[in-house]
This record gives sequence, structure tokens and C-alpha cells, in this order.
Amino acid sequence: MNTRALPLYVTIAIFLLAYVICWTQFPTMLSTRVIGNLLTDNAYLGIVAVGMTMVILSGGIDLSVGSVIAFSGVFIAVILRDTSLHPLAVFAMLLVLTTAFGASMGFLIDRLAMPAFIVTLAGMFLARGAAYMLSIDSVPISHPFFQSVQGAYWLMPGKGRLTLIGVLMVLTFIIGMIIAHKTRFGTSVYALGGGEATARLMGVRQGRTTVLVYAFSGLMAGLSGIVFTIYTGSGYSLATVGAELTAIAAVVIGGTLLTGGAGYMFGTFIGVLTMGLIQTYIVFDGSLSSWWTKIVIGVLLLAFILLQKGLLKLSQDRLAGGRG
Repeated sequence: MNTRALPLYVTIAIFLLAYVICWTQFPTMLSTRVIGNLLTDNAYLGIVAVGMTMVILSGGIDLSVGSVIAFSGVFIAVILRDTSLHPLAVFAMLLVLTTAFGASMGFLIDRLAMPAFIVTLAGMFLARGAAYMLSIDSVPISHPFFQSVQGAYWLMPGKGRLTLIGVLMVLTFIIGMIIAHKTRFGTSVYALGGGEATARLMGVRQGRTTVLVYAFSGLMAGLSGIVFTIYTGSGYSLATVGAELTAIAAVVIGGTLLTGGAGYMFGTFIGVLTMGLIQTYIVFDGSLSSWWTKIVIGVLLLAFILLQKGLLKLSQDRLAGGRG
């Protein structure tokens, strides 16, 4: 068995086992209504996790995405409130802005040889501060376009609703899988995460790849902000505090190596669904505190980090044995 794929197999097994446990206690968990809600409620998290997966695969980290999502919501709400622009035009403006913001962080990380943690931490404060400057209050959105998008869904068998934002999350993951696993850029990202020596041997343009990785993360954070704004119907500068850590947790639970160079986009998708399933179970149970979601996610995260550590040591031992 490929040891690099083992965390993915473990993630899938845990998700299936958890779903069986939920189903035995609450048979309605298999209904299309629950499945539709699972996709809708976690759409914004799934989309931002696609960008975070690419960043972590490259050996980096992006702590700014939660603040970028909040900024996106406030930006959209304020622009629509104060101008007559169509939401699609505002969306386009926002995506250009967040992509440029991500690219600028990638540029600083590469050219100044600064740690991604520090640069993106500064980006987190900058984006959150910009959101505060636009508005410190929750700004509701009443544009007819938003109402039509919020009401757009496909009625599945069993009367479950597959919403537009749920479909968008699935499509984003499919595109993310193609980029990560089927393109030259994806190969460069994996090589970059494997170390400078690996990237140099493969002829990877490290600076260009780093800028593109963080630009992609900014694009996904902006798209996630659009989805979150559609989901909530408002923009609020205090929204999605800690979303960057939740996204990182979803990526690691999905089997991506935290040090970069190994992982699968599909694993992140399962990781997001696993976290959503935990929240859904707590809602169905009714007697458990919502804090149990954090506890279970923390336990899973620790378990996967230990698994990654063990697999890394196993790979090193095999390499040493081969040289011997």
C-alpha cells in the first residue's frame, strides 16, 4: 500500500464509520434533506479549504483567509447598499481584489524570504481591519438577485434541497482536483512542498509558483466570502473568526501532510464533510453541547498529526534501509 495515501484511506474509513453510527441512532441521517443541508451549511468552508489545501501542499500556510471572508461579506454588502452596481459586477471586483491580495502575500514570502506564518498573520490583521473600516455593524443585503440565488435549488428524491452554493462547492472541489493532480502547476506545487532541492531538480520556478499558490488561496477565500454572504444574507466584520484554523483542520483531517508535498484534494472534501457530520450529529442529539464539535475535531486533528508523524518516520526508515 502507498503510505502517502494511507491518511486518505483512514479519512474515508472514519467518515463512513461515523455516518453508519449516526444512521443507526438517527435513520433520517441518510435522507437527502440531511445530505443537502450538509453540503449547503459547509459550502463556504469547503471552498476556502480548496485554496488552503494548495497552500499546505506547497509547504506554506495562510492565516488570512478567515478575515478575507469577513472582508468580502462587508465589501459586498456596503457596495450594494451605497451604489447601484449589479451583484455580479461587485463579485468580479471582489475576486480581483482578493486574488491580488493573496498574490502580494506570496510575493513577499518569496522575495523577502519571510515565513508564510508571519506574512499571512499580517494579512489576517490587515483584512480584518479593512472590514472594520467599511462597517463595524452587520449590513443586511436585500437585493433581489440575492433572494433569487438563495432560493435556487434542485429538489432531490426525498425532497432534499441541493442548493446552488452546495453545487458550487462540489464544482470547486472538482476543479481543485484537476488543478492539483492533472496540471503542471499542481505538479510544481507538490514539488515545492517536497523541499527546495526537489523543486530545483524538477525545474520548478519557485517564486512564480509561490505567488500563484497564494493568489489561488485569495481567489478561493473571496469566492468563499461570496458564498458565505449568500448563505447569511448580510456582511459582518466579526464573521468567520477562526475560520482559517477550521480550514486547516479540515485539510489535515483530510490526510494532507502539514509539512507539504503529500495529500489529496478529495481527502479535504471528506474532511469537510466529516466536520459537518459531527455538527449535524450534535444537532440531532439535542443533549450535547456544541463545544463537543471542537473537542471531537481536536481529537481527530491530533490523531492525524500523529499518523503523519508515524508515516514520515516510516518513510525515513525505508529510505535509510535502502541506502544501507
